[in-house]
Amino acid sequence: MEWTEVIIRISAADIDSAADIANMAVPYGIYIEDYRNLEEETWEIANIDLIDEELLKKDRSKGAVHLYISPDENPAEAVAFLSERFNEAGIEHEIDLNKCKNEDWENNWKEYFKPMKVGSKLLIRPLWIDDYDNSENRKVLSIEPGLAFGTGTHDTTRLCMEMLEKYLKAGDSVLDTGCGSGILGIAALLLGAKNVVGVDIDELAVRTAIENGKVNSFTEPEYKILQGNLTDKVTGTFDIVVANIVADVIIMFSEFVGDFMKDGSYFITSGIIAPRENEVRDALDKNGFEIIEENRSGDWLCFVCTRR
Repeated sequence: MEWTEVIIRISAADIDSAADIANMAVPYGIYIEDYRNLEEETWEIANIDLIDEELLKKDRSKGAVHLYISPDENPAEAVAFLSERFNEAGIEHEIDLNKCKNEDWENNWKEYFKPMKVGSKLLIRPLWIDDYDNSENRKVLSIEPGLAFGTGTHDTTRLCMEMLEKYLKAGDSVLDTGCGSGILGIAALLLGAKNVVGVDIDELAVRTAIENGKVNSFTEPEYKILQGNLTDKVTGTFDIVVANIVADVIIMFSEFVGDFMKDGSYFITSGIIAPRENEVRDALDKNGFEIIEENRSGDWLCFVCTRR
C-alpha cells in the first residue's frame, strides 16, 4: 500500500499558521513551499545568486504545506481534522491528495476505520459494519464521519471521550464547541447526558453531526446542532463544556467559556499539542481555571478544568 500525500494550498500570509496546524496531524514532519524570500534564503543557504528559472516563476503570494499519511492510518481523519482546524482559524485553503482520486478516497478510507473500544463503556461502530463483537455490552456509538472530523481514532477525540465518561453525571447538560461529526455530543448522551448543544463553523460538519445524531436516535431538543463559531447562537449554562479544537482557539475561548458554565461544572478541552502546553496552561490560569486532571496520549493533551 502507498502513503498518501496531503497537499494544503494556502495564501503565503497564512503559511506559518497552517504549518503549525499541519504539524498536529502527523508525528513525522511536514515540508513547506514558501517562495516569499526565495532570493535571500537561497543566498543564505548556498551562497549563490543563480536560481532555477522555474523557481523564479513561482507565485510569491501562494504557499503549500505537504504531509504524508502512512498506509496504516486513516487519511480521511487527518484531512477532516486539518480542514476543520483551518476553518476555525479563518485560513482559506484547498486540500489535494496525491496518488488517489478524491472520489475514490472518500470511500476507500473506510478500510482503516474498525469498531473501537473507548474507555470502559463505549464502542465506536462504523455505520457500514454490522458484524462486530460487543460481548462487553458497551454503549454502541454508530457513526459515519463523512468528511467531518471525529471517528474516535484520533488521540484528542478519544481523550475527550474518556474524560466525559469519568466526569459526566446522569442528567447533565453538555456544550460541545467545534463538534465536527458530533461524536462527543452523541457519546455524552449515551453516557447519560440529558441534553447536548453542539456548535461548528463548518456547514458540512453541522449536516454530518445532525445525521449522526439521527442514526443514534438523538434529535432536537435533546441533541441540537448549531452552525457558528464557538458559542455563536448559544444561550444558557451547562454542566460540562467540551472543546476539542486547537491551542490558539482554546486560549481565546478560555476568556469567556466560563459564561456558559454552571457553578461546579467542568471544562474538558483537547487538541493541545505538547509544544503549546504551557501557553494553554497559562491562559487557563489567567482566566480563573484550575486544571484538576490531565490526560496524555503521545504528544497530545487533554485538560479537565474547573473555575476557581
